[in-house]
Amino acid sequence: MSFSTANKSALATLVSGVGACRICVERPQGAPLPHEPRPVLRVSPRARLLIAGQAPGMRVHRSGLPFDDPSGDRLRDWMGVDRETFYDVSRVGVAAMSFCFPGYDAHGGDLPPRRECAPLWHDALFAALPQVETILAVGKYAQAYHLRRLGVALRAGASVAETVGRWREFSALSPKVVPLPHPSWRNTGWLKRHPWFAEELLPAVRAEVARLVL
Repeated sequence: MSFSTANKSALATLVSGVGACRICVERPQGAPLPHEPRPVLRVSPRARLLIAGQAPGMRVHRSGLPFDDPSGDRLRDWMGVDRETFYDVSRVGVAAMSFCFPGYDAHGGDLPPRRECAPLWHDALFAALPQVETILAVGKYAQAYHLRRLGVALRAGASVAETVGRWREFSALSPKVVPLPHPSWRNTGWLKRHPWFAEELLPAVRAEVARLVL
């Protein structure tokens, strides 16, 4: 799909706006972000593959590179790409549901994505990326948003296993949505309990990634 000058201008304006965004500090829904915002977003008018994650972690907050952590290493293994390919924004885009690290909960775990990001930015952002053919939707928040945006409502309370298990169904959407569990090493038990993920879904993921970026 060709990308018009107007589309490029609109996308550049959105990316600039996200980079300067302070809504979670200045007009928060609930408690304000507990640290200085550092939005992380990597998109271009060329990348046909996009990874939609949950939210940056602390390590990504510090580096400014999405999935710059052990979870990213596992995700790149799932995709069958190296770091150079993964961070080539002309081939792979990354847009999480929350652009900033949301902070920690009382137990030391990462908080859910901030609620301010999606209503303010996401619909316009994805409208400005018409060339994207496939979205790897990592985690339940990204899955719920992108499937709903494309007219698919998940069952209330649907588990990640249930949604990921429907991956063939979502390949008929435009763009395709490939639901994935979070690649955190905390999910190793989940992967062992669902061997079909590695046996059936990962080969399809790698084939799709190869088609789009390699």
